[in-house]
Amino acid sequence: MDKIWLKHYSPGVPAEINPSRYGNLIELIETAFKTHGSKAAYKMMGASLSFAQVDEASRALAAYLQGLGLVKGDRVAIMMPNVFQYPVAIAAVLRAGFVAVNVNPLYTPRELEHQLKDSGAKAIVIVENFAATLKEVYDKVPTKHVVLAAIGDLFGFFKGKLVNYVVRKKNKIVPVEFPGMVRFNAAVAKGRGMTYTPPSLKADDIALLQYTGGTTGVSKGAVLLHRNLVANVLQAEAFYDAALKKVPAGEQVHTVCALPLYHIFGFTANLMLSMHKGGVNVLIPNARDIPAVFKELSQHKIHSFPAVNTLFNAMANHSEFNTVDWSHLVICVGGGMAVQQGTAKLWLEKTGCPICEGYGLSETSPVATCNPCDSTAYTGTIGLPVCNTELKLLDDDGNEVPSPGPGEIAIKGPQVMAGYWQRPDETAKVMTADGFFRTGDVGMVDERGFFRIVDRKKDMILVSGFNVYPNEIEDVLSQMPGILECAAVGVPDEKAGEAVKVVIVKKDPAVTDADVRAFCEANLTGYKRPKIVEFRTELPKTPVGKILRRELRDKPKA
Repeated sequence: MDKIWLKHYSPGVPAEINPSRYGNLIELIETAFKTHGSKAAYKMMGASLSFAQVDEASRALAAYLQGLGLVKGDRVAIMMPNVFQYPVAIAAVLRAGFVAVNVNPLYTPRELEHQLKDSGAKAIVIVENFAATLKEVYDKVPTKHVVLAAIGDLFGFFKGKLVNYVVRKKNKIVPVEFPGMVRFNAAVAKGRGMTYTPPSLKADDIALLQYTGGTTGVSKGAVLLHRNLVANVLQAEAFYDAALKKVPAGEQVHTVCALPLYHIFGFTANLMLSMHKGGVNVLIPNARDIPAVFKELSQHKIHSFPAVNTLFNAMANHSEFNTVDWSHLVICVGGGMAVQQGTAKLWLEKTGCPICEGYGLSETSPVATCNPCDSTAYTGTIGLPVCNTELKLLDDDGNEVPSPGPGEIAIKGPQVMAGYWQRPDETAKVMTADGFFRTGDVGMVDERGFFRIVDRKKDMILVSGFNVYPNEIEDVLSQMPGILECAAVGVPDEKAGEAVKVVIVKKDPAVTDADVRAFCEANLTGYKRPKIVEFRTELPKTPVGKILRRELRDKPKA
């Protein structure tokens, strides 16, 4: 393959990185602990956590988890927002030799039950804010060891007590008990007195199950090996360094961590990359609370900001934007969804730092392409394939389409997943015989090797960087009394990029818009819920009865 894109890499970016530089993700993490020791690793709400503190606490928690009788390869779920306990928990799970399962803390009981059952998670580390959800499904899932954290656990005794009091009162948290429950701080304290046994892990062992939607409507776990994640951290580093070298020598890089750490973009681009580089992650527990985001960021010197278009847009248009000093910003990476030209233009005008768009998926750890990070303007593309990565365009039969395309984007590289957890049939659908992952996104490529996405082959809806699959929405609504049939599609949305629209044929004429929304609220995470509910007398279909979703994206019909 002629890698024409290599000629357009930023100066100093290598064509290849060494994916074997670290034998596994634990080696990368522990190297960071040793190298950066007393430096701050995470900051939030006026508190900080050093690399050494994360090292000590995660080793103790790893010993505690090993003491539960779990064995190498067992799955441990982590269900929490961006708080101090997340990096401690993820390091502990990996250092114990287990497989981490990232769980969206906003999941409904139905969604949580599926993920815990599918992954076979035997333990979970969860913040008490979301324990009520686990309580509803506890008797139905294999997850019997519960480590329950409170937001302020790692803030120190007095501040921690105050933070927990405020959070509990604000969120009206009702205490929940589980038969196998232990408090986070108690688990760490107990682990300090236990023996920690370093696991024997290879590069091809599983590190993470990252759940994503599917064309079948069933959420499935992308199996990410230690070598996949190590490679992607090094690939991202190679591209980002073109911008990060602008940070004055000796100054610790501060990165905004507004991306959820349970999302693969936040996991790699924030958590692992900053850890590897010895930088500080400024944790934002709730990026939807824009005033709180500004309040936190106004306390720090910010150098790096990875985010989705919706956040860049919301912040750039907010009245408190200038309460933050943006003059030290050297890199902004947009991913998870398309960066809109209007947002990119406004952001550049207000900060002087362009949004550098990239592209990836849970299945690619996630970074597959990125614009050169020394770019001075918005390009309107998803950039160039990163180091060690090949992209090609395929037709429906799997044959390569000549440039410029269009064709389905297929990706090959050390960051591509091993497959879907216990779903060989689904894996076979997306992996080609020569090792390329078929993304379902239709793209084109120019003469320089810059790719751009022109359409999606799949019916996936992209809401603020999160994948929403119509079949899941339809499956949920099909269980609602009074609905004959339904279909879900994505429609353009100024804030979220796309929003969910459901079109329903009633069985019971009494069913209302409010009924549908209430049912969805009980069964679907917020970003999956329909913004538009439309009723019709029938749905457009093909001669064989397949619903024509494309027609439903048009203006309402009777």
